Formats: sequence, structure tokens, C-alpha cells
Amino acid sequence: MRNYTAGHDAIENSDLPKLREAVRMGADVEEEAGGLSLLQHAIDVESQELLNCNHLSADMTSFLLEAGADPLRPAGDIRISAQQMAVETGHWMATELIDEWIKNHSTG
Repeated sequence: MRNYTAGHDAIENSDLPKLREAVRMGADVEEEAGGLSLLQHAIDVESQELLNCNHLSADMTSFLLEAGADPLRPAGDIRISAQQMAVETGHWMATELIDEWIKNHSTG
């Protein structure tokens, strides 16, 4: 069993209410554990659901973007951005959300 923070534990268990509570209680939306940022972990878990023939969701990704997670920041052991990870895993919903985030946060 990995030694996860409350935020990462919530993501691992696909528990959005618990993730919201962890962030409300002060969890850093950019924290890293188990070799992934919270946003990378959410994308990983959500994309695994698709691979397991379950429904595809982007609820945790959406929440973390709204809470201030930066999808362009290289993070974790893999040192790629959550944006790159979403594209590489084929998580099209997360990719669309991140593209919209980039449009709304661009400085041009």
C-alpha cells in the first residue's frame, strides 16, 4: 500500500467528495505523492476507468483545474505535464478541459 496524502488517497479511490474536503482543509493542489501530482494522478485513475471498460469521467480533473492546479507544470517522477499525460493516455475529456483552461489562462 502506498503512503498517500488525503488528496491522493481520495483520487486513488475515485472519491470526489473526499478530494474536495482535502482541498478545503488545505491540501496543496500541486502536491506530489507516489510519483505523480494530484492532477496527473486524477488523469491516470480516470483513464484507467476507460481501459477497464467503465465509464469515462473527468470530474476530479475538472475539480483540480478549478481549484488551481496547473496542467502545464512538469511534475512527478515522469517530469511531464498533466496536459501531456492526458494526451498520451487518450483521456480526451481531460484534454478538452485542459485546452479550455489554457485558453482562459493564456497571457496573450
